[in-house]
Amino acid sequence: MDTKTKELIEIGKMLPMMEEFYTIQGEGFYTGTAAYFVRIGGCDVGCHWCDVKESWNAELHPPTLVDSIVKNCENNSDTVVITGGEPLMWDLTYFTESLQERKIRTHIETSGAYPLTGVWDWICLSPKKTKLPLDEVAEKAHELKVIIYNNSDFKFAEEQAKRVSKDCRLYLQAEWSNREKMTPKIIDYVMKNPKWKISLQTHKYLNIP
Repeated sequence: MDTKTKELIEIGKMLPMMEEFYTIQGEGFYTGTAAYFVRIGGCDVGCHWCDVKESWNAELHPPTLVDSIVKNCENNSDTVVITGGEPLMWDLTYFTESLQERKIRTHIETSGAYPLTGVWDWICLSPKKTKLPLDEVAEKAHELKVIIYNNSDFKFAEEQAKRVSKDCRLYLQAEWSNREKMTPKIIDYVMKNPKWKISLQTHKYLNIP
């Protein structure tokens, strides 16, 4: 990688782009809402059940000018969801400010493991045991979405719920490969603990990206 590209990445004017697409949001609070998704490469959190492991190695994804990404966003939707990988590995200030200037809502899906950069209308925190979220992200999260893979994840969910604000929406979501086993347990848990809601990966049921 040449020096100029490295400099542009460091200041957030280029990002390792994995994919971008217009779709219907499938999970959490905004389920069923049309949005433009930008998936940025790079992640070292290392969830064993991650369904986009091809995003982990940032070097596999071409450094792309943020201005061109913004133009694509502007032509497709008034809401952009930035995801990964782990998007907070990169400085998202320039990207989100450029979107905000165009009256585009900015949402992020993050593990919270890196310092928060950018200007956000919605922060969805999906914490992972392998690399816990920073307090600064947990405190600003609008939505907490905990993936339930086994029984111990319920305790983890409660621990993380104590870290977010009282206004944060709380969701439990079965890990896809283990959904048949864990969904009945999630239903029972939410009925006993109604501060939580159930999130489903509806995009997978509907067979959309």
